[in-house]
Order: sequence, then structure tokens, then C-alpha cells
Amino acid sequence: MATATATKAAPKGSTVKTVILDSNKLPRNKVWGETDKAVRWQGAFALYGGEGGTTASSTIVYEIEPGGRLGWHTDATEETQYIIAGQGKLYLEDGSTHQVGPGSVFVIPTPVRHDLENTGKETLRAVAFFAAAMFTQDFDQVMLPPKSHILGTPNREG
Repeated sequence: MATATATKAAPKGSTVKTVILDSNKLPRNKVWGETDKAVRWQGAFALYGGEGGTTASSTIVYEIEPGGRLGWHTDATEETQYIIAGQGKLYLEDGSTHQVGPGSVFVIPTPVRHDLENTGKETLRAVAFFAAAMFTQDFDQVMLPPKSHILGTPNREG
């Protein structure tokens, strides 16, 4: 499936642009923790503020290999996740844990600290939907690259 753009007439003569893309073809950026070898994952921004007409949301597709995890962090906006494949454990700051697998959907309110670990034998694949066109994530671990605690949308500086 290739990237496609569709437009439709919107009220008062303006146009609404919708982008449909094959997220499997997006190049992934690898990220890992500076001192914690279990913090390792890869992801790609599918859409974020200004792309494809989005003005109030961002979407990330990501994967965690067996034994890896995202790393403890808080998000500057509400986050909804959908697990496509694999098995994992969601950890929340209140000490609760939740098993997740294909078809699991969950919402992380702002600013709840959380982590997601791949506990299975196959790659955990997921999509994260954020309720902002620009956002940041503040990780406990220094993340490489960019050697920072802060990750987020490429346009997060404004």
C-alpha cells in the first residue's frame, strides 16, 4: 500500500486533506537508554501537527523487541495506545501492572508516569495516539540518540 492523499470539499469552500499511509514502510528511529540496556525500542512518527492536515493530534508506530522496554516516562499530553502484536506488561506509577496483547487499548492520562515491557517471544508492535500536534516525553533514563531525557514530535519547539 502506498501513501495516498485524499481531499474533500469542506464547508465554505475550504478543503480538508487526509493522508493515508502504509506505516510498515516508515523508516524507524532506534532509541535506547544510556545506562539501562533493557530500554531499547524503535519508532516512527506517522503524523504530527501540520502534516496531513493534523492540528490536534500525533501518531507514532513503534516496536519493542523481546526483553526490551520503553523506559519510565511521562507524556505532556494524554496518550492512547493500541497493541497490534506481541505480549507486554504496562507499568504505572501507582505500582499497578497490566498484561497487554493484540487488540489491547489503553489510555494514559497526563502526566501519569509509565513504562511498557515486551514480555513475549515476538516483537511487540503498537500505535500510540497523542492528543496534541506537538508534545514531549520526559524519560527517567537519558535516551540515545539524542542524549537527552526529552523526546517528542520533531516540531515540539514550535
